[in-house]
Amino acid sequence: MSIDLKQLKYFLAVAEEKSFSRAAERLHISQPPLSQQIMKLEAELGVKLFARTTRSFELTVAGRALMNEAAELLAKMRMTIDTVRQIDRGEVGRLRVGIVGSAMWGPIPSLLEEFQSKYPRVTWTIHELGPTVQYEALRAKQIDVGFWREPRLDESDLRNDNLRQELCYRENVCVAVNEHHPLAKKEAIELTDIADEPMLTLALDKSAFPRYLLQCCVNAGFDPVIFQEANEPQTLLAMVGAGLGVTLVPETTSRIGWPGVVFLPIRTNPPSANLYITYTTTDDAPVVRAFMNILRPPER
Repeated sequence: MSIDLKQLKYFLAVAEEKSFSRAAERLHISQPPLSQQIMKLEAELGVKLFARTTRSFELTVAGRALMNEAAELLAKMRMTIDTVRQIDRGEVGRLRVGIVGSAMWGPIPSLLEEFQSKYPRVTWTIHELGPTVQYEALRAKQIDVGFWREPRLDESDLRNDNLRQELCYRENVCVAVNEHHPLAKKEAIELTDIADEPMLTLALDKSAFPRYLLQCCVNAGFDPVIFQEANEPQTLLAMVGAGLGVTLVPETTSRIGWPGVVFLPIRTNPPSANLYITYTTTDDAPVVRAFMNILRPPER
């Protein structure tokens, strides 16, 4: 048996219009091929679908049964096609977003709000992970995109792991000091002004970003004195607020207005806290494409 959807579509048009001529007009075809398709359908099924007389045109019992089934089948097919197209446009699906905590104090929440507004049928989840864990999660396809900061990854390493990284937001580093610290009265400082201060830093074994910041200090002409390490930036700020030292953080961190902490811009050659997005290149992921279209990375 070789019944196709076109035959069912033709049959349904005739059944609904109760006229071959009106059905042909509705389908934008001539009547002879329409009649041929209906006859072929009846032959395939081995039943009569229409009871034709000189004065009437009615569906047989089998025809009425097929009319109901065909209507449901074609409606379901249209829904299936529409869903497939929505998936291809990234309008349906799920997006798993890896992120470092400090990025949520910057532009990412507004990005997610825009994405949710434009793609309300996409389910997205946030996974707060360090860069190293995000990298492995991307390779294992446990997340779809990852956000973390400087330094940018080596292109050859990315290619080897079928990943791509793009700059999405530019940002500088600032210095967080206690509100009673002498430096807190300045509008801006040099990085070397904290050369002798106890340095509070994110855990050096969890991310390349704090190691990059320490190297920036070395490049500026001093070896920072590390007093304590922490896993979360808010822990560093709590220690700064308690007067235990200073720390280097992205400028957007100042938006949270931490008690007892003053955020000072670095006047000369501030280290960058640029935010990058990383994603896999091996999968055709429409939801990721849709997300990237919202992101619109700046020219580099």
